[in-house]
Amino acid sequence: MILGILSDTHGNAAITASAVQVLKAVGAEAFIHCGDVGGAAVLDELAGLRAWFVWGNTDEPEPRLALYARSIGLTPPTGVPLRVQLAGHTLAVFHGHESRFARLADLAEAGDANRTEAAVDGARYVLFGHTHTRYDVRAGAVRFINPGALHRARIHSVATLDLRRDALRFWHVDAQRAKHSDAPREFPWAGST
Repeated sequence: MILGILSDTHGNAAITASAVQVLKAVGAEAFIHCGDVGGAAVLDELAGLRAWFVWGNTDEPEPRLALYARSIGLTPPTGVPLRVQLAGHTLAVFHGHESRFARLADLAEAGDANRTEAAVDGARYVLFGHTHTRYDVRAGAVRFINPGALHRARIHSVATLDLRRDALRFWHVDAQRAKHSDAPREFPWAGST
């Protein structure tokens, strides 16, 4: 199964539509938005897809927006991390601004694989956004992934994760892509593990 990962859309439905188009073109079957959604227009782009999302630090998860998400077939998150089961793997999804995530990221950056694995309670992947920077780091059996951002980034990007092969790829998203028929462009990523 190929998972499409996007983040930090900040209300821009047009670039979200382009991102979803890129992810579908490269085989994504399910989608996770790692926060800073930015409103109903972005949620509309996820409607009808097998998709999950978390709220970010710029989102205001008011009850009306949560009701709207439900009305279009999405399930608003009730806590962090959001835990998703796909292809036999557990994914923990954060936005990345949460204090719990900061402690977890510190463990991973310190190379403390045992404490990192214990802290994620069986998750194989930790997905997050917030920094607007692509990221791929392993801490023992746990892989931390940030797809980059679709707002306030020099290069807009998303990622695909082939859960059967543990293969991660980053993809360029052009806001004008919907007007072009060119194939998606992959980012060579020296930081990948």
